[in-house]
Amino acid sequence: MDIGRRALIALAIAVSIANAPVTTAQAGAAKAPAAQRWVGSWATAQMIPAAKDALPAADVTDGTLRQTLRLSTGGGKIRVRLSNAFGTEPLKLSGVHVALAAASGSARIDTASDTALTFSGRPEVTLPAGAEYLSDPIDFPAMPLASVAITLRFDGAPPAQQTSHPGSRTTSWFGPGDQLAAKELTGGKSIDRWFVISGVDVQRPAGASLVTFGDSITDGYGVTTNGDNRWPDVLAARLQADPRTRGVGVLNAGIGGNRLLLDGLGPNAMARFDRDVLNQAGVKYVILLEGVNDLGTLTRDQPAGPEAHAALVTRMIASYDQMIRRARERGIKIYGATVMPYGGSAYYHPDAANEQDRQTINAWIRAPGRFDAVIDFDKLMADPANPSRLAPAYDSGDGLHPSLVGYKAMADAAPLELFVP
Repeated sequence: MDIGRRALIALAIAVSIANAPVTTAQAGAAKAPAAQRWVGSWATAQMIPAAKDALPAADVTDGTLRQTLRLSTGGGKIRVRLSNAFGTEPLKLSGVHVALAAASGSARIDTASDTALTFSGRPEVTLPAGAEYLSDPIDFPAMPLASVAITLRFDGAPPAQQTSHPGSRTTSWFGPGDQLAAKELTGGKSIDRWFVISGVDVQRPAGASLVTFGDSITDGYGVTTNGDNRWPDVLAARLQADPRTRGVGVLNAGIGGNRLLLDGLGPNAMARFDRDVLNQAGVKYVILLEGVNDLGTLTRDQPAGPEAHAALVTRMIASYDQMIRRARERGIKIYGATVMPYGGSAYYHPDAANEQDRQTINAWIRAPGRFDAVIDFDKLMADPANPSRLAPAYDSGDGLHPSLVGYKAMADAAPLELFVP
């Protein structure tokens, strides 16, 4: 066959393909929507509340509890995670509703948005002892930074051993009877704690979640109740303001008094790392800010010898190393935050040996090849005239926790480039 004839045949085949009818499968592929994924938009770390922090069982037996939270990133669908992680008996709920809240900590909702959740298609749910439970997905107007109310109706009394997050810095409301869909929950009783709720995920075409993992500094000690001004809250607002990072959800996994190695207020960081970090929906990043309570507790009640100081530092470093390895095995980027100064703390009253321990820990955190990046809160927050103490403008007054100005400075110091896909 000569070259001219081959060219004519090739042209005829090309025209035939171009004019062929589009099949249904081809049309479907062309119109296929972007793949959706679940991303954590809000979360809180679970623990057993002290008696003074527990939900009054008599007031919620067959009653209703309404709690509010602020989302970070948004999406077209949501699902809610409930927790009975520390319960020793089943937790029965006869209903759970979700709605837009009038404001953080408000007992009022937008009734037009009120939606009943289901669990495997049923309105009631029983959470086994030690378990967490996901609701079925629902269509919901989950806008970024929206205040959302989750209302629970107890079937009987809550478990004797409750699961909660005492450091909510957000007001919850409870009253008698079935008030799941009430515009305003009545009963006149409130408590600044969260119970049973542990997470809200949103479905979106792209995105990832960032877990801020730490102690009371991350949990927000000293912030304004219902003010949503913890440093992770301020960081979430920064991420939403930048088009490159609007798909990043911020999950606060701080617990006041938390330690790396020993239980205190809540389980130790090593024990809760899987539940509070690795098992979060869409997790891709974690900021680890833990260690000040380990350092301070060593000598809070009495001095410790050089061997005890050295052993503590060695074990803390090993703990960081374990969490780095576990995060990287899941493809999660883990960013180390240096331990901030606490030389002015009357609670821990540290001495020169404690300060040397902190400097040793921070030198390890800063060394290349450990964390994927370092956020140097120590350098940011230290008083230039006395680096063992917080700068006066950033000190809440107790020498340990930042002021509101300090929390904002922490949030502003996190480079957004660390969270760009």
